Amino acid sequence: MMKLLKKRLKNEKGLTLVELLAVIVILAIVAAIAIPAIGNIIENSRYNAVKADAINVLNAANLYFTENNEETTVTVGTLKKDGFLDSEGKIPTESTISKAKGGHKLTTSAITYSGQKTVTFSNATIKEINDDSQEGSTDGDKTISTQTP
Repeated sequence: MMKLLKKRLKNEKGLTLVELLAVIVILAIVAAIAIPAIGNIIENSRYNAVKADAINVLNAANLYFTENNEETTVTVGTLKKDGFLDSEGKIPTESTISKAKGGHKLTTSAITYSGQKTVTFSNATIKEINDDSQEGSTDGDKTISTQTP
């Protein structure tokens, strides 16, 4: 039995250099495809996180305007100071929310969400933020604004 086992071990061959190089090339091709795709997913999630922050701020403003009927505008800083908002995320504290019948409107300065990429909200309502189809991975500054005057 021992002789048979030694004979089999002696006949075993390892990977040739060509086989090893083929595996490395295949792995390199898979990595070249996967890395940019993962980068786009990360960029899109950062963009969507800023949009979620904006919706959170608008919901807090809705509570504020419910309790303060006579007010027509409020800043994010005021919402946070008065306890209507725990965290503003990336939304600047000087950003304003205007009371409006069709939905409160958020106006901000440019918000950097990844590297040099920015998004600006200009009289944006929750509907416009949710309807936005832009992707964070595309180049250029983005603006989400009211479609109708």
